Amino acid sequence: MSDLRGSLLVAGTTSDAGKSVVTTGICRWLHRQGVRVAPFKAQNMSNNSMVTADGAEIGRAQWVQAVAAGAEPEAAMNPVLLKPGSDLRSHVVLMGEPAGQLDASSFARARPRLAEAAYAAYDDLASRFDVVVCEGAGSPAEINLREHDFVNMGLAQHGRIPTVVVGDIDRGGVFAAMYGTLKLLSAADQQLVRGFVVNKFRGDGSLLAPGVEMLQEATERPVLGVVPWLPDLRLDSEDTIATLPSTDNSTGRPLRVAVVRFPRISNFTDLDALAVEPGVEVRYVDAPDAVPDADLVVLPGTRSTLDDLAWLRARGLDGPIVARHRGAQPVLGICGGFQMLGRHVADPEGVETGSPSAAVGLGLLPVRTRFGPDKVLARPAGSALGHDVRGYEIHHGRVDVHGGEPFLDGCRDGTTWGTLWHGAFENDGFRRAFLAQVAVDAHRTDWQVAQDTAFAAARERQIDLLADAVEEHLDTDALREMIERG
Repeated sequence: MSDLRGSLLVAGTTSDAGKSVVTTGICRWLHRQGVRVAPFKAQNMSNNSMVTADGAEIGRAQWVQAVAAGAEPEAAMNPVLLKPGSDLRSHVVLMGEPAGQLDASSFARARPRLAEAAYAAYDDLASRFDVVVCEGAGSPAEINLREHDFVNMGLAQHGRIPTVVVGDIDRGGVFAAMYGTLKLLSAADQQLVRGFVVNKFRGDGSLLAPGVEMLQEATERPVLGVVPWLPDLRLDSEDTIATLPSTDNSTGRPLRVAVVRFPRISNFTDLDALAVEPGVEVRYVDAPDAVPDADLVVLPGTRSTLDDLAWLRARGLDGPIVARHRGAQPVLGICGGFQMLGRHVADPEGVETGSPSAAVGLGLLPVRTRFGPDKVLARPAGSALGHDVRGYEIHHGRVDVHGGEPFLDGCRDGTTWGTLWHGAFENDGFRRAFLAQVAVDAHRTDWQVAQDTAFAAARERQIDLLADAVEEHLDTDALREMIERG
């Protein structure tokens, strides 16, 4: 056990600067030291979410950070989750439970209520854990939002939390971004910024050193370290679809998986488990010419099933997908993608977009979907293709199945499959059996699935890779002192 006590806020110069990965690495580093650590993000805007053991919904990134920390994921780790259904409207999840909708005009009025819940959740975690590692959102220098901020410096002021600012040097302009972030803050907020971390550096470190020294002199704050570019890092993403290259496979041409990139795609981390398989190539596509050449086409989850179904048709993707079904080529629909494969989708109360709507589905599976205000949050278990399967469900759509072969509470018609379950491919035995069946149906006699890929172990290796980078490249003594002294 450790006697370390306190908190740390990891902020960033921009979205996707590396806050999530640095937070994950710090959580695992502290866990290795015997520290009881909890991750925390006051407000997350993401359609990538997860269901906890007690049935709460939180951001996927915080779930992974809890795994890194050796802690059971819980609602308090991400008390406010906003799931955008359009550019101006989001579904609100408050302490793991659905809490209505917010649009741009009502968001400011809702902030005091959301802030109260977030601060209470942070205080609760701080009372139960040795260290709380908080992740900011966007940038703390979004000065137009500072008055009601409770995610970045508002949170830091609430808990008197020392703050480090992460900058992505691969984007360019990292020194200006770090200096500008600090100088745009008020004097009171500046006092809580204790240092910087440079992320995604590749090249000759001696060329970077003069810039680091000048930044430290200009800001009177240390650069706590330079995290190198980690080309093999593949960790559950919060809001950015990562490139998922295939692993080398001695059998030659990879099994090609084309994932339709919906405008409101959600829970695309479902496909990460396929991408870790040797010889599987996962590509995100938005054009019809990419569909025929794939061995498997996946319609993933979406926050706006009806809008994205209309987009699918407007892009001309519906025709090639229907043709695949008729030609007995593999197609898989997950959650919203499954609903699109059915005969009809109705949202009479405007649950998704705020106004009643309905549409004819692609008609490939014998199902009908009707959206309602009650949300399903579950962690089902069952079996398919001779293997035990566990997954999770997050959806407002109620799907009635009227035929086909049962498949993970959905159904299958020949080589077209549909399920509401997310996370099914994280079950190693089922994933292998499914890919083997896809290879047979796609007439890929030249391809064989590997028998030793373990997805959970692969995720652990990724988390340990981040912790190793923290230990090797950051001033961990300074981090410990920063946490302890507050």
